[in-house]
Amino acid sequence: MNKLTTAVLACAALAYATPAAAGPITMDSSDIDSSFTIDFDGFANNSTNTVDGLSGSITFTLEEITSGTYTFGYKVDNTSSDGVASKISSFAFNVDPDIVGASSDGAYNYSFVTDGRASDPSYPNQVGAVDVCFKAANSGSCSNSSGVSEGSTGSGSLSLFFGSSPSEITLSDFFVRYQGISGAGDVTSASGQQVTSSTTGGSSSGTQVPAPGMVWILGLVLLGLGFLRRPGRWNASDLGGKPAFA
Repeated sequence: MNKLTTAVLACAALAYATPAAAGPITMDSSDIDSSFTIDFDGFANNSTNTVDGLSGSITFTLEEITSGTYTFGYKVDNTSSDGVASKISSFAFNVDPDIVGASSDGAYNYSFVTDGRASDPSYPNQVGAVDVCFKAANSGSCSNSSGVSEGSTGSGSLSLFFGSSPSEITLSDFFVRYQGISGAGDVTSASGQQVTSSTTGGSSSGTQVPAPGMVWILGLVLLGLGFLRRPGRWNASDLGGKPAFA
């Protein structure tokens, strides 16, 4: 096996081993009753300073679309482990097109959205502006001292209100807020970012996360075959032996 073929296969194997990146979720009327789950890490100060044992997940289910309103059920799971205790006090995401308001009930029955304010709600740990956050307690920001503790689940429903009646919407940039943290050194509060997502049910099930590395594998193989078919482009050092092409 020559060096070029070996390199192509090695890159393909590396691409296949790389986890799928989580992306935005696009939903429309064909996705009624479909669900998607977002998994979160935990980080302090900035997104590269991750906190071991701090994690959570949220499952959203599209329940209803009426004129200008998308309604979801949600289930928040605090999966923190390894001796780390925490409360998930809020969750947030961005919406396209822009919303004009939001409401919620259940475990996170307070919402914070622009609603004519000078700026969008802001998330800590250098996350910055978000379109909407849902909170476990009433406060002037996306932070509070309540929420779902480690090993527990909180559920409810939320509605997003639009100025028109969009045929589809896209949710992206999901975050959670951890507070009351113990067992993680000097970290007492942190944020979490979306690390994976998956969808189930419904007709189109939203926007699927691609299978790991398959697009890269195909591209790399085709690229390698293209190079092999081009005469006169490689010398002996490229191929590890005698030139294969005149």
